[in-house]
Amino acid sequence: MPRFRPNRRSFLVGTGTVGLASLLAACAPGKKSTGGGGGGSSKGNILVIGMTASDIPVLDTALAANQGYEGVRFVGNQLYDGLTRFNLKQGTEIPPVVPGLAVSWTADSTAKTWTFKLRPDVTFHDGTPWNADAAIFNFNRYLVKTSPDYYAAVAVQAAQSLPAGTTVSKVDDMTIKIVLTNPLSYLPSNLTTVFMASPAGVKKSGNAGFANQPVGTGPFSFVSLTRGQQLVLKANPKYWGGAPKVEQVILRPIPDTTARVAALRSGQVNWIEVPPPDDIPTLTKEGYQVLTNSYDHVWPWVIDMKQKPFNDVRVRQAMNYAINRDALIKNVLQGTADAELQASARANASYREANNIYSYDPAKAKSLLAAAGYPNGFSTTLSYPTSGSGNMVPIPMNEALQQDMAAVGIKVKLEPVEWASMLTSFFVGKIPDNAAMINISLTMQAESSWALFFGGGSPVNVGGYNNAKVNALFTQAQSELDDTKRYDLYAQASALITEDAAWVFIVDDRNPRVLASNVKGFIQPKSWFCDLTTLTVG
Repeated sequence: MPRFRPNRRSFLVGTGTVGLASLLAACAPGKKSTGGGGGGSSKGNILVIGMTASDIPVLDTALAANQGYEGVRFVGNQLYDGLTRFNLKQGTEIPPVVPGLAVSWTADSTAKTWTFKLRPDVTFHDGTPWNADAAIFNFNRYLVKTSPDYYAAVAVQAAQSLPAGTTVSKVDDMTIKIVLTNPLSYLPSNLTTVFMASPAGVKKSGNAGFANQPVGTGPFSFVSLTRGQQLVLKANPKYWGGAPKVEQVILRPIPDTTARVAALRSGQVNWIEVPPPDDIPTLTKEGYQVLTNSYDHVWPWVIDMKQKPFNDVRVRQAMNYAINRDALIKNVLQGTADAELQASARANASYREANNIYSYDPAKAKSLLAAAGYPNGFSTTLSYPTSGSGNMVPIPMNEALQQDMAAVGIKVKLEPVEWASMLTSFFVGKIPDNAAMINISLTMQAESSWALFFGGGSPVNVGGYNNAKVNALFTQAQSELDDTKRYDLYAQASALITEDAAWVFIVDDRNPRVLASNVKGFIQPKSWFCDLTTLTVG
């Protein structure tokens, strides 16, 4: 049976003196830095992050994803832990899955039965112990409708990681068994975002109230929330992975890109997500740290293949040949992305250069349209978010793509939608406003996403793509416990999906973020997520 044995070095973190500071005044709106260009907030060892989200994510475990992976990055992974996690303390390789609240795990040969040994001597932020009973409580909350602990809101979100029919049982105080109705070779990867809440905390606040007083085991604990304005977290000095070096983290939702830069320059924040690309050269000259790295992030147009003319593969292929990715990257994104020429992102282990089949060829696009019966093109609509997790700068990007499409005769009407509303529609299988396409930031970082986005019959496959060979490869992958062989299967699936032009493949994001010069020790990983325990401010 395959067994994961943790490498001790992979989950030790630096330690530092942890103290609490009075920082709301230091970081209040209008408070300016006295540290010069790139200095950021000058008071305290405090990290203040300007998010792209329009609001603070919901603070209850899986519900942090209501603001996409940005919510998971800055809320889920900070307040909570899963049984597993990604190794985010390096930026050179695709982060592997490593132990979290479980120290090791085994699977039987069918990949249906898994045994997890839990990490000893871990406590929740409220001082109550982490053990098998706490794990069972959380899985009941996610899975067992007949349990008094069940909470439908978190269950809906967690269903993407925990298939229907999953059962979890206690073996002993520090061991649990997970049994699945079907093979799931990548269960450890799925469990990275199945977060564990304090049973005592949930019972105290009630399921509906827990988001207002969240309690996890994570590196940071809850201090206060002002909805729409900020979330304050403090370092957990007893964190099992080592106390964070930074004393507090403050999250601020600033969806407007210009406003985020203004907040950075004024010292109101010392970290911003997704800077306006045109500002990057100036910010670099001013002494700010502009960080990028390849990660598993695709930025496509998902096409409703059930509608004409998109049921014709030649039309979909024509759209892939119509767009000038290099010009988009150079002129709009200032080099903060890579051309996406296939279904796999460059930082996904399934990426194979041989699967890059598209290029900028408007003449070929027109020829394909003519062959499909649309020599004069056609009109269509695209639903897109104006901001949000991983969406880069969607307005100028989609306007540039609109011009590329018009050049081959395809007239695209752009329909803006608020990000959280778009996510709600997408995850119930709908494209907002009855549009024919949806522009949405996506990832296959979680292996289950392959079948969710491209599997026939998946409720999240909003485009209706269905290829029997691809479905068979996904089924085979679910039983393949060897990582290398499994990613070869995804590579084969990616080749077919790309040839079928299931999406309009546009760019892979490089995750640009800007840090003040006094933010030290941060590692930019090849991931949507990041480790905030290694950095200091000051």
